[in-house]
Amino acid sequence: MKEKNFVLYDVIFYLVFPIALWHLLRDPIGDYYAMLLSSVPGIIYTIYRFLALKKVNLFGIYMITTLVVGTLVDVLSGSAIRLLWNNVIYAYILGAFFLLTIIIKRPIALYFALDFSEMQGYDRKFSKRLFYKKKLLHLFNWIVVGFALQDILLASVKVWLIQKYGVEAFDEGLILRQILNWGLTIPIIGGFFYIGKVIQQSPELIEEVENEMKEA
Repeated sequence: MKEKNFVLYDVIFYLVFPIALWHLLRDPIGDYYAMLLSSVPGIIYTIYRFLALKKVNLFGIYMITTLVVGTLVDVLSGSAIRLLWNNVIYAYILGAFFLLTIIIKRPIALYFALDFSEMQGYDRKFSKRLFYKKKLLHLFNWIVVGFALQDILLASVKVWLIQKYGVEAFDEGLILRQILNWGLTIPIIGGFFYIGKVIQQSPELIEEVENEMKEA
């Protein structure tokens, strides 16, 4: 799957299909089961993206774990309105998890970057030492804050939507999720590119890591 098509596929599988299924199925089978079935295209698409990585790494494990947990949250909710509220709670928990990785000095964005750099042929041990340099670690922490902000903002607005519209907030929640994902994904991706630029402009960091590797 070409990366330039990710946005298009995201729209189709995370927005178009779920909204279409929601409206087509809610009258025949009810709101709750329509919500469950509307998530199937996204589940299939997420699994496909996981398999497209062609390697089990932290990013792939993260994708499949959030998929499984999210699906369990939906299936075990028992009602449409409970499903919406459980998704709010789940989003807050995810946001807190991201921030926790900063607190324990294991920013998850850094480990995602390790996965991608390894896939491009770079030595993982060398990259890890490099990424943990204070100059870069600070930037990875801010990227993780962006991850957390996505989930916390989405959950907070969903609370308002559910209180105001009840189960009718389902449509708005799907659209809002994609808007927030795109809106915050752009600066997050920009952050990763900026880190690459900093590395290119800081040969002393690479030399420092090379010396550390020789002494280890």
